[in-house]
Amino acid sequence: MAKLWVVFRREYLERVRSKWFVLGTVLGPVFFLLVAGAPRLINGRGDNRDVAHIEVIDATGAGLGERVVAALRDRFPLSRAPYLTVVDKSGAPVAQDKAILRVQREEILGYLLLGPGTLAGDSVRYEGRNANSHNDVDAIRGAVRSQVLAERMEREGIDAQKVAAFSRFPLEMYTQRIGDKGREKANQLSAIFLGYAVALLLYMMIVIYGQAIMRSVLEEKATRVAEVVVSSVNTDILLAGKILGVGLVAITQVLSWVGLSIAAMTYAAPFLLGDQGRADAVASAAGTLGAGGSPGLGLLALGIPPIPMWAAVALFCCFVMGFIFYASLFAAVGAMVNSQEDVQQAATPVMLLLVSSVIFMGPILANPSSAMARTMSMLPTSAPIIMPLRITLVPVPWFEVVGALSGVAAACAASIWLSGRVYRVGLLMYGKKPSIRELARWIKYAR
Repeated sequence: MAKLWVVFRREYLERVRSKWFVLGTVLGPVFFLLVAGAPRLINGRGDNRDVAHIEVIDATGAGLGERVVAALRDRFPLSRAPYLTVVDKSGAPVAQDKAILRVQREEILGYLLLGPGTLAGDSVRYEGRNANSHNDVDAIRGAVRSQVLAERMEREGIDAQKVAAFSRFPLEMYTQRIGDKGREKANQLSAIFLGYAVALLLYMMIVIYGQAIMRSVLEEKATRVAEVVVSSVNTDILLAGKILGVGLVAITQVLSWVGLSIAAMTYAAPFLLGDQGRADAVASAAGTLGAGGSPGLGLLALGIPPIPMWAAVALFCCFVMGFIFYASLFAAVGAMVNSQEDVQQAATPVMLLLVSSVIFMGPILANPSSAMARTMSMLPTSAPIIMPLRITLVPVPWFEVVGALSGVAAACAASIWLSGRVYRVGLLMYGKKPSIRELARWIKYAR
């Protein structure tokens, strides 16, 4: 136990006293605040984008182009008005070629072709430099659709202005979660942002500090320091000390980030948001803002949603056991190879396990109660990241949480046993990279 404490203390203090650790700890909340405020700044400027700087080619013969141009002018008052070109059906190809040349010369952003099929409600064609932007295309499609509807209603003798007045009324929808004790103060947007932040933070810590362990083992092996260390310290104690020491460094940094972030939200949010920005952020969190809303600002305005004690304990257990699971695998990878070039290739399978969890974060955020979300939160390789995401979003049955933690605990035991045997032999093995068969012999004969 004394030797374990010595290794643990060295690994912890060596990293905590580093100036890069202090710098990363201090700048971490600043980075998070910038990320929280950036969407508002970007979206605020994005609302002034020149989406309407296009050419509208009207080949309908019914004056639909004038309607669409007027609708786009109303939708984007700060943009330069669209150019209108009225042609017959036979002149549409020539007009298209000319518009393409104008797009290539950057005179316009794109062109919109209105044909006979547009009046029938079948199709409309848009080509431009922003054709892959869903927001821009949806805005243009909405303007065309509303004017086609108005044109067709007028042909049927219906007053289009009355229909537009009835159909364009604002409907604000407020949502509130109900828990076991009744209504909860947390709003949906802040819960989503918190869940995403927790899952992403766990992923970052596992990647950063897991690879730190891997590089530390490789460095000790390459410099032959390991030969001196293992002469007085058992390899199992050395491995455990490294994992626990670096793990406590990660926990220290996370707790520091949480504390500094809470202080920043409490004292810096009024200066970052202002009165109007705070009102917009609250509206964004309530779901009343559109594209200009920012979940980060919603969290700044409303604060961190309350987390039950059992959920906080589950989050902590997921982080600790997930870190031990992956850190032991990274340590085994570092003991297997002899150079930086080899370690990147050898660590690829471990990184794929981590990345596979992050890939599913988007769909799980959209539907945290789906079968895929439940399955991913029960797999030992993805549960440390996906289960905290679900816990912060929706009520998760206790047996699912216990099952996920039990699976991760079993995976930790297996990874520690496996990595300990690989580490025991590989730390003093030099030369070529071991094959799968040789690794199996290491695991079989290690004592």
